[in-house]
Amino acid sequence: MASSSTQRVATVSRQTAETDIVLSLAIDGRGAGKIDTGVAFLDHMLALFAKHGLFDLTVKAKGDTDVDYHHTVEDVGLVLGQAFKEALGGKVGIKRYGFFLLPMDEALVRVVVDVGGRPHLVYEAGAPTMFVRDFNIILVKEFCRAFSNTLGANLHVALIYGEEPHHVAEAVFKGLARALDMATQIEPRAADLLPSTKGKL
Repeated sequence: MASSSTQRVATVSRQTAETDIVLSLAIDGRGAGKIDTGVAFLDHMLALFAKHGLFDLTVKAKGDTDVDYHHTVEDVGLVLGQAFKEALGGKVGIKRYGFFLLPMDEALVRVVVDVGGRPHLVYEAGAPTMFVRDFNIILVKEFCRAFSNTLGANLHVALIYGEEPHHVAEAVFKGLARALDMATQIEPRAADLLPSTKGKL
């Protein structure tokens, strides 16, 4: 479902031979997350994403995690991006741009986003050690790429410094949440205007 200016919500499903996902999103929520992807670390990251972006998010995913986590992580990113796109509707009145510097102990991550319809990812957030148990945090990059592509977002993620892979991944998800919260907020001075000189986003 698409959104209206007063109720920006969406429910998106995706079913392939590799994954089966149903996701519901309310942009103007209170940070409630009900997440079950079959990948414990991704569940943790998405719960943090919902809480710190003040998005209400429900995700139920079943994937071929016996192969690896790649398909599930990537496809959840695709579906989440699509949900944001649908919930934002025509994007009238949004601030469009958002950014955040997120500290997590020794790690500091910068996330900058433009939800203007042009998908592009710049991701420079590799940690010295790339695994949290059996979760390779390079999959966070794949998640961000999928999310950027379906939302149509110009997304820049950079690890300024940091070592511990859990902290790096957590800072990325929290920073993305905060940047998106900023970008999707309604600008009171231009609530009836599209944030573009082209007349279309």
